[in-house]
Amino acid sequence: MHSNHYDMIIVGQGISGTVLSSSLMLQGLKVLVIDDGNNKAASKIASGVINPVTGRRIVKTWQIDTVMPAAVRMYQALENKLGTSIVKQCNIINFHASVQMQKAFADRLAEDPTYLSTPPLPTNITAAFDAPFGHTVIDPCWLIDVGNLLRHWRQYLIEKNALLHDVFDIRKLEINADLITYDNYTAHKIIFCEGAKGDNNPYFKQLPFAPNKGEALLVKIKDLDKQFIYKKSVSIVPWKDEIFWVGSNYEWNNNNDDPSVAFKEKTIAALNEWLQLPYEVEDHIAAIRPANIQRRPFVGMHPIHKNIGIFNGMGTKGCSLAPYFAEQFTAHLLHQTPIENEANINRFNTLEF
Repeated sequence: MHSNHYDMIIVGQGISGTVLSSSLMLQGLKVLVIDDGNNKAASKIASGVINPVTGRRIVKTWQIDTVMPAAVRMYQALENKLGTSIVKQCNIINFHASVQMQKAFADRLAEDPTYLSTPPLPTNITAAFDAPFGHTVIDPCWLIDVGNLLRHWRQYLIEKNALLHDVFDIRKLEINADLITYDNYTAHKIIFCEGAKGDNNPYFKQLPFAPNKGEALLVKIKDLDKQFIYKKSVSIVPWKDEIFWVGSNYEWNNNNDDPSVAFKEKTIAALNEWLQLPYEVEDHIAAIRPANIQRRPFVGMHPIHKNIGIFNGMGTKGCSLAPYFAEQFTAHLLHQTPIENEANINRFNTLEF
């Protein structure tokens, strides 16, 4: 075969494209990743938090007992492969916002203490926050240095001649029964990991995407302990050096990825009400997340075009969900093993692709 022939073409090098290309290459496949390096992609401004509990009802995150260990294993393997820091345990200190939330956490702790505890906090942390309703620690939580992961994996792809830095143009894509042609490249299959752009992909636009805008402030807080993530009405997440990621919001069906004054004002008000340390706002970032109505991933091959696939729809849970389903998708592509029903796009068998 020509040197420009690949087993797989991956479109997009966000979290999903990174872990899927890594999983495929680990199995010996020749992969080409096409990505334009968009700095406003959701993956590049993600907090990187893997949190095993969620919501006001404080329930376990979907599939967390399975996906969290798989994610940690993959990120640790990538650390070793790339020679850089990617994953660390960073537990969440959840400060209760009201008596009602304090009671809800206490009830949940009594019913099922998995991942929850109420240990005393160091004095430097209690002094840093105004928290009259107490706290609960969520343990373990993990923090992924997404920016570091994406940068180092991109460099690895370049060294392996496995990256095409370009804006993907679907008009250049030709589909045949057993071969994909894109520009001067050919492959057996193409997998779209486009993030929010997947909503406009002509092969998968029938899937129930639901654009979800998220924003965060990057805030310098000199004296705040970086061993923990802090959460009340907003989350304060270690980012780099003395900078913390503070957010986020969820604006459904919003395709405007510009930072909003309303979010900034609301977040600053929340910090002022809670944080007792001086801080400086360094930056304000925003992006559109690849979310969907069901809040479950889109994984699988097109029902008609069998050599076109999708790996998308992770929403706010990309860091936790993508590694597990990347390994599952890889096994499916190589050995036809099943994809979990709740993630498989075959669950939308009533859609007209």
